[in-house]
Amino acid sequence: MPTLRPIMFVGTASDVGKSVITAGFCRIFKQDGYQPAPFKAQNMSLNSYATPDGLEIGRAQAVQAEAAGIPCHTDMNPVLLKPTTDKSSQVILNGKPIGTQSAYEYFMANDRNELFTSVKQAFDRLASRYSPVVMEGAGSISELNLKHRDITNLRMAAHAGAATYLIGDIDRGGLFGSVYGTIALLTPEERACIKGIIVNKFRGDARLFEDGKRMLEELTGLPVVGILPYFRDIFIEQEDSVSLEAKFRSAVVGKVNVAVILLKRLSNFTDFDQLERDPRVNLFYTNQPDEIEKADIVILPGSKNTIEDLLAIKNSGVAQAIYTVYKKGKTVIGICGGYQMLGETIEDPDHLEGTIEAMPGLGLLPVQTILQPIKTTEQRQFTYRETLASCMGYEIHMGETTTSGESRPVTHLSDGRPEGYFLNRKCWGTYLHGILDNAVVIDDLLADYTTESGGQAIDFQNFKAQQYDRLADVIRAHVDMDQIYASLRC
Repeated sequence: MPTLRPIMFVGTASDVGKSVITAGFCRIFKQDGYQPAPFKAQNMSLNSYATPDGLEIGRAQAVQAEAAGIPCHTDMNPVLLKPTTDKSSQVILNGKPIGTQSAYEYFMANDRNELFTSVKQAFDRLASRYSPVVMEGAGSISELNLKHRDITNLRMAAHAGAATYLIGDIDRGGLFGSVYGTIALLTPEERACIKGIIVNKFRGDARLFEDGKRMLEELTGLPVVGILPYFRDIFIEQEDSVSLEAKFRSAVVGKVNVAVILLKRLSNFTDFDQLERDPRVNLFYTNQPDEIEKADIVILPGSKNTIEDLLAIKNSGVAQAIYTVYKKGKTVIGICGGYQMLGETIEDPDHLEGTIEAMPGLGLLPVQTILQPIKTTEQRQFTYRETLASCMGYEIHMGETTTSGESRPVTHLSDGRPEGYFLNRKCWGTYLHGILDNAVVIDDLLADYTTESGGQAIDFQNFKAQQYDRLADVIRAHVDMDQIYASLRC
């Protein structure tokens, strides 16, 4: 296949659909016989993933790599920011943590030129192996106070020589102002990168927007290459926690009610995507004690600041609601940071998360955790309890958890090591993200609450492959792919 120049999708704002559209184009190029790879220079997200070589990247780029049919790699997301407080983030560079910095330190005092050099080197390595590189921007491309320090958007597009497309979200309103204003604030050099506009999340008959399309093209001098419909029936993992707002539901009758505790620093909420799709389950996110007490199963999820989130749930009544649920004979489980919270103590002697050096846990599991500077980031193959089925998951954490009593593992890793703590059927904890992507675990978790069979076990990998194909079909149907390809062959 001929080599194609990179393509980049940037936005008028955050959450306009850049990540999903990037995944869709990764799939299209794969289907058309190319060897695409995703790239996002800097990502800010608490949803991360372990690469095959034991490093860490943003989950969105792992999803996009999956759509492209290739293993994920740190070159696809060289800088990952994981917020630990409202004002600071852990900085991951090329898959490894290099420290925690305040927003001021990172954006104002940090040597951005050195960071930009690392980002460009990662892109160049990726571009030497794949074509086309499908790039994703971050937030808005017209933040005037940040543009000169930007390492993600149009400075990166210029380095890559990428054909760049601006995405606007018509569903949130103000499309004309946001698209026109975004382009008007660009310098001539930046504007030269933009090859067209994609209108996203259109509800209804797109023919009704023909006049709007013409007006937008006249205003901006750029072609509108596609009008993508708003869809809810294609499942693509979401990057931003903004998507959780649609999941603040409540308990219902006739389903197994699963409450995921809505922590302030909740991480890796994609752990619950497959469980949420199970027809036996009503899964909802909440931090309301009365709603938690209605659940059959309560899950304490991962957290980027375990001690502060633990303190918050104690002060808000959430911890007491978890105790109440457990005393009523319902199920309470913890994953990663949630596992740590269910234990007896969490210690942070090196102040990795903040100023609090130690905090009593909820005390449901006889385990103790010490947070440590060395981060565990590994993909894991394992077996669950007494079953022999091979399962997959991954670890991303900075703590070491031990028990003073006998080992009672939830899983056994492929190297034979025990992992997690299984107190009983109604209470256990594990470090394994993705454990609930495995049907054998879901069936066991739900067995006490429904006689309904899970039926034919869903092949989640095959299911996701079908969703990428459906997404590609939608994009092909509503985007001028001839025009896209023409811009990549220049």
